[in-house]
Amino acid sequence: MAKKLVRFDWAMKRLLRNKANFDILEGFLSELLYEDFKIKQILESEGNKEAEDDKFNRVDILVENKKGELVIVEIQNTREADYFQRMLYGTAKVIVEHIAEGQPYSQVKKVYSVNIVYFDLGQGDDYVYHGTTTFIGIHSNHELELSEKQKELFKKTSVSDLYPEYYVIKTNRFNEVAKDTLDEWIYFLKTSEIKDEFTAKGLKSASQKLDILKLDPADRKEYDRYMEAQRSDASFVETVKLEITTAVNEALKSREEEIAESALIEGASVDFVVKITGLSIEQIRGIAERLGLNK
Repeated sequence: MAKKLVRFDWAMKRLLRNKANFDILEGFLSELLYEDFKIKQILESEGNKEAEDDKFNRVDILVENKKGELVIVEIQNTREADYFQRMLYGTAKVIVEHIAEGQPYSQVKKVYSVNIVYFDLGQGDDYVYHGTTTFIGIHSNHELELSEKQKELFKKTSVSDLYPEYYVIKTNRFNEVAKDTLDEWIYFLKTSEIKDEFTAKGLKSASQKLDILKLDPADRKEYDRYMEAQRSDASFVETVKLEITTAVNEALKSREEEIAESALIEGASVDFVVKITGLSIEQIRGIAERLGLNK
């Protein structure tokens, strides 16, 4: 049986910044990055600053691991056409902000950008994507590699290890069938539920610490307020979509009626006008009657 928990975006904003809860985020990143991820500290970022208005569609958290690498975890709830560019901007901003003036470029930190999106970003049939930077010879098709001295200097084995890496988790594409431990995490990200049989790192702790019923009164009040804001936002988006659809349909209907009027005036038959406009026979006859035509 699955236990209903607080949403992960709200947990990132309110609970996961607490050192006592680091194991939850560490578990998720360990499963995603296929390594034993340990958080050294939570760094300040736009999304983990306290704000008076909690009706946000984006939450992000910036962490540093024991190796000095930086990880941006961002959750985006609503569609943004330029989200790919924002992923790029986010990593670039973090890189610039975490190298001191006068330091050599060898001190540029490795950055991972983990993006959990609740809309269909781009086109693709998978629900987890991983992006890296490699250099391939245009004539030989061979990958450019680090020299032995560079490997020693950077403590890295490949050129791609020096550059930001991007992960995109498209929760809406996940079919809620967990085939491995990463899927178990994605199931939680999509449904806010954790099944008893799940064994992924961090989920047992999440099941205990993110239980809605165990929130203290202040946090429960904030969570309820946040969820109400999310429902309000979802309702607003749905209303706007409905209004746009209605406006488009009315515009198309108006255009079809104009075509029908012109065709009837030119002497076209009712059957012919039905074929070219898609309007019903009753609609065409109504237009003809309004025009004073005997059809």
